[in-house]
Amino acid sequence: MKRFFTALAITSTFVLTQACASQVKSGETPNSNATTVSNANPHAGHKMGNSQTPKAEKNPHSSHNIENSRDEHSGHSKLEPANATAKLTVADKITHNTPVPIVIEVQDNNGKAIANFDQFQEKLMHLIVVSDDLQSFNHIHPIYKGNGRFEVQSNFPHPGSYSLFSDYKVAGKAEQVSVLKVEVPGNDPTAPKIDLATTKIFGNTKANLKLSQPTIKTGQEVHLIFNLQDAASNQPLKDLKPYLGERGHLVILKQSSPLTQADYIHAHAMKNTPAAEVHFITSFPKPGKYKMWGQFNRNERIITADFWVDVQ
Repeated sequence: MKRFFTALAITSTFVLTQACASQVKSGETPNSNATTVSNANPHAGHKMGNSQTPKAEKNPHSSHNIENSRDEHSGHSKLEPANATAKLTVADKITHNTPVPIVIEVQDNNGKAIANFDQFQEKLMHLIVVSDDLQSFNHIHPIYKGNGRFEVQSNFPHPGSYSLFSDYKVAGKAEQVSVLKVEVPGNDPTAPKIDLATTKIFGNTKANLKLSQPTIKTGQEVHLIFNLQDAASNQPLKDLKPYLGERGHLVILKQSSPLTQADYIHAHAMKNTPAAEVHFITSFPKPGKYKMWGQFNRNERIITADFWVDVQ
């Protein structure tokens, strides 16, 4: 019989805007399938804007668009923090590049299982699995089994330390992210790479990263624009669709060891931007190098575009 280990999460509660979570209770098992995206995260420094069907505007860089996004999410939710604790259970012997069953149990401060959760961004839980060297990224959605228990499988591509950012919302409470840790034994010969290029190709999609200012300064709001083209024709994409209810999602992590909640940012796409562009607004709390994973739905196929940025 395999042995298992259980780890308590490092938890932190983020207060979000109420518009970012739908009040759908989890009295029944949700229709939620695990989705894996490799080399492509959910919520700190939340600068968010909900999505809608792509619609081009004549002046996509106008202050009107930015102000609309700010207005929609300027007020913070007054919901109380859940102060929940997440426990992670995985096999004590993990082999890299092999699917691993993961169990996450959410409990209150007294160790009692929490049964009801609110749905947000079309899911009851978002799980970001990232290697601490930021070379591997996976955004998956655990299936709720009831009584606070979520289950999913994840693949750890190479040996090393991994951080799991579990994002959930206890019913009627503020959204919360718990940070869990997994160690995959073995030696990884691959040295981390930092590529500051602003144009990259991901499969059949070319992504161009544009910034609202040439230098990103700590604590200053920055406008991040993903211009998306067909890699073969260099033409703007015409087949972008909503992903998890929005035009796109952006996960950002600061290069740090070990990774903590303070290194984690999840931004949401703005509304009313050109059909082939996805815009985000956020800020970076500390100087350093950050890796960003933008995720977009191109005709039912998730494109994950990763970029590094240097924050002064």
